[in-house]
Amino acid sequence: MNFTLKRTETLSGDELRERLASDPRQAARIILSAARDGLTDAQTLLGQILLDGQGIEKDPALARTWFHIAAQSGDVMARNMLGRCLEHGWGGDIDLPEAARHYRLALAEGLDWAMYNYAGLLATGRGVPKDQEQAFAWYLKAAEAGHAKSMNLVGRYHEEGIAVARDAEVALEWYRRSAQGGDFRGQFSYAAVLAAQGRIDEALGWLQRSLATGNLNFLRATRASLGQASDPRIRVLAGDFHQRASELGDDSDRQAQEQFLAQPGGGM
Repeated sequence: MNFTLKRTETLSGDELRERLASDPRQAARIILSAARDGLTDAQTLLGQILLDGQGIEKDPALARTWFHIAAQSGDVMARNMLGRCLEHGWGGDIDLPEAARHYRLALAEGLDWAMYNYAGLLATGRGVPKDQEQAFAWYLKAAEAGHAKSMNLVGRYHEEGIAVARDAEVALEWYRRSAQGGDFRGQFSYAAVLAAQGRIDEALGWLQRSLATGNLNFLRATRASLGQASDPRIRVLAGDFHQRASELGDDSDRQAQEQFLAQPGGGM
């Protein structure tokens, strides 16, 4: 379908996202025009592509502005993303209490991402008093709504006995649900338990899935533990984690890969 700038007032958010996937540069122009025309979905999407630099030059400060405009129009995801900007300092100063306020407003509208983000502040005591019980409650609410990243954290709370009784079986079930829901951290968590149970073939499959979609921070956090695994097949897979991190990262990641390969068995 050939969208034109004259049709921006008729475009839905799903149409804009579809166009963005197929032709990022043209879509960015359409989204910008639609945002200026007052289409709230486009305003939120414009903020996201400005953060990512997808089809348009990165501009976190302008992204924050568009999130603010869309949030003022009642877009709940825009309010959540404004909270993210305030939490992480994207496009301006960090303001954790204000981030928490925006998350609360968004979760009050039932947004699972806002529940997850607010729970993260509660779990760490950033911008709000630390409260693991409340953090778990919000992670659980988001998980029950189908939020895969929250499912992984509910599993961790049960595995480690944080705010709830330790229960390995319940933890495993939440990890399984998170993994099947597509969360790369959930896939890694599920694989770790499977490996501990001796189910190596299953674990390898989930580790490979987590490698395919995991971000750089995840790869950095997990590559060392894989390299120390008792099973040689998992240690071999650690090399793939190092390789992917070196592709996405910087000189420190390439140095880490060289050190891994220099270890006995690292080049298996």
